[in-house]
Amino acid sequence: MRRVPDHMTRHARVLRNEAMEAERMVWRRLSRYRPRFTRQLVIGPYIVDIACRSAKLALEFDGAQHQDTVVYDAVRTAFLKDRGWTVLRFWNGEVFSNLEGVLTVILNATAECLGGTHPQPIPSREGRRKAP
Repeated sequence: MRRVPDHMTRHARVLRNEAMEAERMVWRRLSRYRPRFTRQLVIGPYIVDIACRSAKLALEFDGAQHQDTVVYDAVRTAFLKDRGWTVLRFWNGEVFSNLEGVLTVILNATAECLGGTHPQPIPSREGRRKAP
């Protein structure tokens, strides 16, 4: 028995291939960080745009189509929060006008969810002296 129904997997794949430009911009930058982020993660009956599983952080990018789905989005957010996820929502316009600020908020939230571990790549040991 599969953990994720086939129709949800197919739908997530379609969404991944047809991602909005704001989502792609953030993904290009986040994909190089650790802990890993993933796109179009199925959680229950919902598909999250970008998520960090180890931090249980869900990122949602909303365009103009989401102005009419406020109630649906609130129910979805409540579902995720009940399962221990932290949800961050960004308008596409925010991403276009302030990408660095959005990334800073995401990385700080990831660090907070992980208990203070900053989600940066491990620094190089180059130039360090070996301890005696």
